[in-house]
Amino acid sequence: MEAVKGLAAILLLAVAALLAAAEPVAEPPAGDLLVASAMMQDPRFQRSVILVLRHDASGAFGVAINRPLGTRTIAEVLADANGTPDKNSARDANLETTISVYLGGPVQPEYGFVIHGDDYRRPETLILGNGLAMTSTKEVLRDIARQQGPKKYLFAVGYAGWGAGQLEGEIARRDWFTAPADPDLVFDEERGAVWDRALARRMREL
Repeated sequence: MEAVKGLAAILLLAVAALLAAAEPVAEPPAGDLLVASAMMQDPRFQRSVILVLRHDASGAFGVAINRPLGTRTIAEVLADANGTPDKNSARDANLETTISVYLGGPVQPEYGFVIHGDDYRRPETLILGNGLAMTSTKEVLRDIARQQGPKKYLFAVGYAGWGAGQLEGEIARRDWFTAPADPDLVFDEERGAVWDRALARRMREL
């Protein structure tokens, strides 16, 4: 759980910067999955399944959906890097709700992402397609605590990122397969089965 401790800026000031300058999309687009091949050599990504959040000419980033870290209360997740409780936590018992936390990737684990169904939207929500969306503000966690948030969600810290052309090269050498995502696979499938299920859904090699 070290990656979860001290989540200062959790839900994300910097995500806006990652998404803001998006250029025309590349393949695979946001909302698709990257599925690590059985030959993946990088131990950080072996058997990983990553939901793509952005992919364009400048690079790509996404979050892994099958690397559970443990559980935390929403109040703990909202605490800043010094362990100071969120200013609303002391008076909101709902924030003691416990949620599962996943390792989204090795880059900047102080950042957090809520992947959720597209039934829930805020002005800052990123719609991914395939029935999926992502929101990266503290308000989505407060809404979840108060049972006013998305029906299904996954909270991940950190992300996987690639520079321009890097992901395309890794796909070309078959480090990754691509597959369509769906909410059942992202939210409902047992985490130990996600890689096998996603690998079975990989797109036909032409």
